[in-house]
Amino acid sequence: MGILSQLGLAKTREGLLGSLRRLLPGSRKLTPELYEELESTLLAADVGIAAATALMDAVRDLVRQSGEADADSVRTVLKEVMIERLRTGGKVATALNSPHVILLAGVNGVGKTATAGKLAGLYGRQGKRVVLVAADTFRAAAGEQLALWGRRVGAEVVRQQGGGDPAAVAYDGVAAARARKADVVLVDTAGRLHTKSNLMDELRKVKRTLGKAMPGAPHDVWLILDATVGQNGLAQARQFHEALGVTGVILTKLDGTAKGGIVLAVAGELGLPLRYIGVGEGVEDLQAFEPEAFVEALLGES
Repeated sequence: MGILSQLGLAKTREGLLGSLRRLLPGSRKLTPELYEELESTLLAADVGIAAATALMDAVRDLVRQSGEADADSVRTVLKEVMIERLRTGGKVATALNSPHVILLAGVNGVGKTATAGKLAGLYGRQGKRVVLVAADTFRAAAGEQLALWGRRVGAEVVRQQGGGDPAAVAYDGVAAARARKADVVLVDTAGRLHTKSNLMDELRKVKRTLGKAMPGAPHDVWLILDATVGQNGLAQARQFHEALGVTGVILTKLDGTAKGGIVLAVAGELGLPLRYIGVGEGVEDLQAFEPEAFVEALLGES
């Protein structure tokens, strides 16, 4: 159970495993009549239609090959298919730049600023010099919140007075980071509705300006999604990806939902790699996403 406590997936795990135990107690065999209930269980966990269909196809193949399958064999095949789907959900680039500029985006309330601070702490623990850029100039407390995180994790912060031009702050932040020979630049932006074209245009301007401050920047665009909103997050992701060319997703608040299957929907339906998952409020509660560990936490032995 150690990995379960590390990943904070108790709610989702109990939902999936509890349903599997109910549908397939003991040595009960899987029959075609149980397919619909099993698929409903996956959908209830926010796995998504595409991922649920792929998982059910794999279970049906198992039944066709063996004639019938019990709960243990179903769990085994689900684990195999989930891991494969998460591995192929998107490729993570390995090339690093100096500094490596990462633009963080997302709607209001997903925890972008806290995630920026936790990322800074994570990279700091790896021995990297990090600069946080407070390009959220609309929310009055955003700059101060990022400054608090900077002091907490030992990262430098570039900020201006509230109401300034976010693109200008982003430019100054990268220029400062280059002068200070930083390893990583994390650009925190204001939350914005993905349906508001003027706000998305402003975010595109921030991205273009980063490229003026440093050729090739931003080297990554990471979208922050709130796991508790489930499938609604997919619509957000599609809009941001179209506008910015998202290179990865960070899923926050995964410990607060019984629908952690959204991880498979993000990877499978969007084709984007999951970089990190947030499983708590602490500095170290942002963890690199590892498909095998995630699936084992969900469907491993009790």
